[in-house]
Amino acid sequence: MATGAGVRAGIGFASSHADDPFEAMADLVDQLGTEPLAGAVIFCSQHYDRDSLARAINLHSECTTVIGCTSSGELTDAGYDHDSLTVIGFPAADFCMTSHCFDDIDNFDPVAAREIVRTLAAQAERDSRRLGGLVNHVALFLVDGLSHREELLTLTIQDALGDIPLIGGSSGDDLAFRQTAIFDGGRFHARAAVVAILSSTRPMHVFKAQHYQPGAAKMVITGAIPHERIVTEINAEPAAAEYLRLAGHAGEELGMEFFAAHPPMVRAGGEYHVRSIQSANADGSLTFYCAIDEGIVLNIGEPVDRIAGMRQLFSDLHARVGEVDRIIAFDCVLNRIDAEQRQISRDVSALYAGNRVIGFNTYGEQYHALHVNQTFSGLAIGR
Repeated sequence: MATGAGVRAGIGFASSHADDPFEAMADLVDQLGTEPLAGAVIFCSQHYDRDSLARAINLHSECTTVIGCTSSGELTDAGYDHDSLTVIGFPAADFCMTSHCFDDIDNFDPVAAREIVRTLAAQAERDSRRLGGLVNHVALFLVDGLSHREELLTLTIQDALGDIPLIGGSSGDDLAFRQTAIFDGGRFHARAAVVAILSSTRPMHVFKAQHYQPGAAKMVITGAIPHERIVTEINAEPAAAEYLRLAGHAGEELGMEFFAAHPPMVRAGGEYHVRSIQSANADGSLTFYCAIDEGIVLNIGEPVDRIAGMRQLFSDLHARVGEVDRIIAFDCVLNRIDAEQRQISRDVSALYAGNRVIGFNTYGEQYHALHVNQTFSGLAIGR
């Protein structure tokens, strides 16, 4: 991937299904061409050997800022994709990108982190002066999807960023729930997060959309293990059984498809947000993708017309940024599962492809100071 000054060009994007990481990276570089890049973001299927993939990335990215993560599916020019390696390249003529990796988030220090992020923002301001004109800044954020640390990091980093909006996603591993990883500094990191400030004179707008509304069925969490995101009791009954009673029908079983179709929702800040369930456990408890605690009141979510909602969203984004170059999306893996169950995944893929959506399927999304679930969130960039 080339570096340095260049002429105006569209945001680069390439995708490969080659099994060998060196072949895949060579394929991506051929597709991207020689346009100098200010930085790049890589999303990869968990089937790639990470050490080999890191070496392959480094072979082609000397002096270029490259961040990325493992995924639970990729969003490419074909819409929903899988088992691929994808790269987004930001042309140096129109963009600057600077990043910092928090590589030990189990011992994350909010005070120190705020100072680091403020320094990073100041550096982005200085570096982007070469672009001239009015420069817009957005923070791209990728975090370990199994860390249980997203809420603290997102809140802390957005606070330090001030007016710079944060958007991002939690890394995945194809629903194996064993090890997700963040890429920065030439290697993959476990238990890590990376924030990159993207600067450009182009219009950039962050957004969040969800495909559910709160239904009438309510449940109160009456037993929980917050640090493990486990709910043991709902309405003073075993959690899994009570959730199934409220949301289910005779003969249905708890599983990923059921969780995707019947997401719990919580009211916060005047809006309802999904609090997705990750798994039902052998002891009758439920593990969530997000922070949870006793006393929280949840509604069972009901689907809205996703296709109509997405069309309206894309229309609004085009109105906001003008002609869209790319929409970088962080789309919850449960949205993908639900689309497959409702047999609308082809329609969703066509909408994504037609509106130049690229990105990955996540274990959670970050929007401003919020860690959220089962949303379609992202960054729209104009030409």
